[in-house]
Amino acid sequence: MKMKIVKTIDEVRAQVKEWRKQGLTVGLVPTMGYLHEGHASLIEASHRDNDRTVVSDFVNPIQFGPTEDLESYPRDLERDAKVVEEHGGDLIFNPEPSEMYHQGFTSFVDMTVLTQELCGLSRPVHFRGVCTVVSKLFNIVKPDRAYFGKKDAQQLAVIRHMVDDLNMDIEIIGCPIVREADGLAKSSRNTYLNADERKAALVLSQAIFKGMDMVRSGEKDCAVILDAMKAHINAEPLAKIDYVKMVDCATMQQITALDRPALCAMAVYIGKTRLIDNFFTEDV
Repeated sequence: MKMKIVKTIDEVRAQVKEWRKQGLTVGLVPTMGYLHEGHASLIEASHRDNDRTVVSDFVNPIQFGPTEDLESYPRDLERDAKVVEEHGGDLIFNPEPSEMYHQGFTSFVDMTVLTQELCGLSRPVHFRGVCTVVSKLFNIVKPDRAYFGKKDAQQLAVIRHMVDDLNMDIEIIGCPIVREADGLAKSSRNTYLNADERKAALVLSQAIFKGMDMVRSGEKDCAVILDAMKAHINAEPLAKIDYVKMVDCATMQQITALDRPALCAMAVYIGKTRLIDNFFTEDV
């Protein structure tokens, strides 16, 4: 079928209803648009696993804080449509904010514990916005499976927990980080970096690889690993650490020793641009 772009909830529901009548399975890839190879890998995974794939392309205003980059966040629907079509997507849902949040909207999905560490500390409204919009997308599309990148590791953990807590009948699939040839994790925010900042941003992936090497060599003391990673980042004048932490994969709470499955996650400002990266110890 020819890939379609729709703007309304009713159009999405009508198309999915038609697919269901045909006995087809449906995958969902939630995105904020400006798609790159990381998003493409999620679309391809959904295309492999499902008969039809819906890609949401929506810059969600309620997950941005008052000083964050909502207005400047990159948008290019025409470019996104080419990526979706080339990688097996069937439908793009590109609503206006007023379609997702009608006047008088007052219902939110909130979570405790998992959202209080890492990105949740410096971005207090972020995960409430994420959980709310993802819940709405799940209710609109009613997919069999939904696909999220492991680069946003805390988000993936939060979504999995929300689905379990609220008994949502959806399989959540986490897909590996996609990197540039020089190691930098793919991100829409990479477009904000000038030439010097782009070079400086390599300290994130370099620190990640350093930490992975230490875990691989048998180091179990989290402080030793984190100190080495922070020292590498701090040696770059354009880098400013938001956090570099080792947390329990299940609870997102900090740990001191690698005696359980763990996530090593970081957020670092390169100039004014906040970038994230991570690794799971189970993947080392």
